[in-house]
Parts: sequence; structure tokens; C-alpha cells
Amino acid sequence: MQGKYERGFSLVELMIALLLGTLVVAAAGGIFLTNRQTFRSTDSLGRVQEGMRTAFELMARDIREASGNPCSNGVPLANVINSPSSRWWTNLENWGQGLRGYMGSQAFADSGFGTGAGQRLSDTEAIELFATETPVRMVTAHTPASATFTLSDANHGFAAGELALACSPRHAALFQISSVSGATIGHGTGGTPGNCTSALGVPVNCGTSISYEFSTPNTVLARVHAVRWYVANNAAGRPALYQQRLARVAGGGLQAVAQEVVEGVRSLELTYLERNETSYGNASTVAAWDQVVAVNIRAEVEGEPNSGTGGVPLARNVEHVVSLRNRNP
Repeated sequence: MQGKYERGFSLVELMIALLLGTLVVAAAGGIFLTNRQTFRSTDSLGRVQEGMRTAFELMARDIREASGNPCSNGVPLANVINSPSSRWWTNLENWGQGLRGYMGSQAFADSGFGTGAGQRLSDTEAIELFATETPVRMVTAHTPASATFTLSDANHGFAAGELALACSPRHAALFQISSVSGATIGHGTGGTPGNCTSALGVPVNCGTSISYEFSTPNTVLARVHAVRWYVANNAAGRPALYQQRLARVAGGGLQAVAQEVVEGVRSLELTYLERNETSYGNASTVAAWDQVVAVNIRAEVEGEPNSGTGGVPLARNVEHVVSLRNRNP
């Protein structure tokens, strides 16, 4: 026989309990989803900031070193590489200027805009930078008749096919290394793209070469550095900051190879400060690229898809100012 304290829940009580339980679970689920989205946004923002710090440091290093060489930038420069104007990284004018910027409407001289992986996107700015890099080696002898330099150290690190700059306080020459044998570096013809002449005098005329003998021990030899920075889609179809630089290929030739540096960069805005000016201007306002002393970099960067509210990627604007070390006292 059932006692008076052994009654069960009524249907109404059970339904109220279920409703309250559902509300508690829903509230907990909402808090979980909110925290998950907050974590995703915070993590994406951290990745964006870390990626851009790395990218800006690499880009800033190239800008700081632009126009740098072991000798004076004002000496005559001979460029004996075959058809130099057909490649951005051998163009004599670019080497004389040290850097060159492109507006969003300006395509590269050697390629237009595209949407494929590694192809610069339209309406995005870009910059090309030129300098020398280490190792820098002393030249102990230059023999124009055999088109060779003799270096002070056989462990110099140079390789056949690389671009090199020989310079002294009076003269400079840009050429492709044709051969390496111990401490002996050749600047003869042949190779890809190769030198049109082994003579390193100016003005360069491949039909009537002008010989020049570098004096020693005031001459040094340095590997050259040419690099581009621009925005392109990566293999996944997302915008990214790309770097294009020289690389040796099979057979000792050279080609410019593009590599992704950081994903999520939607736009790149570059402004330039010329010597004796008080304000920055875009690439179209620069009167003389060899007078640019600082570059202001602005980039719009987005996080991973759905990292922001409403399924929109989280986006941030970042800015960095870089001075050209070789043009500032």
C-alpha cells in the first residue's frame, strides 16, 4: 500500500524540470560557443600579428639594405649581362636607383596581373629592391686578358652562375660569374643569361668592348641581392604577401623564384620619403628613386575564414616605417 510520502512527479512538474534543464544546457552551450569564437578570434589575431612581425622584419631588412654596396654609389657602373633591360633584376637603371615602387595600376615590366598562385594581384602595390650582400671579399689581382679575378681567400662562398658586383673607389661592374676555381673567379662570356662581353669598361658596348683593369688592393667582390615584395593569391586561393628573389637553377642559370611569406595580406600600401622632403608620397609622386630615404609600409591583414563575427575574417591594419641605411647619415 502506497504511503502519503511516496508520490511521484506530476506531468506538469516533469515538464517544468525538463524546461529548466533545457534552459541551463542552452545557456551553457551559448557560453561555450561564445568562448570558442573568442578563442578562435584571439588565436587568429595572434597568428596575424606574429606573421606580420616576421614579414615586416624580412621586408624591412631588404629595404634598409637597398642601394648598398661596399663602395661608393656614385662611381661609373658597367653592366655586361646579356640583354639587361629584359629582366627586372639585371636592369641597369634599377641598380642605379636601388629601389623602385609600383602603384596598384602599374604592372611589372616583365609580367602583367593575374589571379593564379604567385601572380601579383591587380590594384595592389609592390616594391623592387637592389643591393649587395655578404660575403664581401678582397680582390688581390684582376687579369682582363683571362677575364678573372683572384680573391684573397679560396673559401669565399661564390658559385658559378651567381650575379656579382666588383667595385673600387673609381669603378664598378655588374656581371654573372662564369667560373669558379679556388680563389679564381671568372667573368667571361657564356652561361644563362650570361655576359655579353668579358670587358668591364664603360660605356658598355657589346660590339666594341672597352677593357678596364681594377686596381688592387682597393677592389672588392660581392654577391648581388635583388628582391620583389608584392601581394598575390596562394595555392589555396587566399591573398598573401610574396617575396620574389634570385635562385640558381640546374646548369648554373638564374631565375626569379616567388615564395609565400605570410598568408592573409589583402593589400599593401607603400609611400616614400625623398631627401629634403617633409612628407611621404606614393610611387607616382617620386621624382627620383635614388633620393628616397625612407619607406612607410601599410598592410591590411585578415585572419582565417570565420575568425570574426558573422563568419567574416578578422582584419587588422598594420604599419611600419623603414629608413634606408645606405642613404641616411
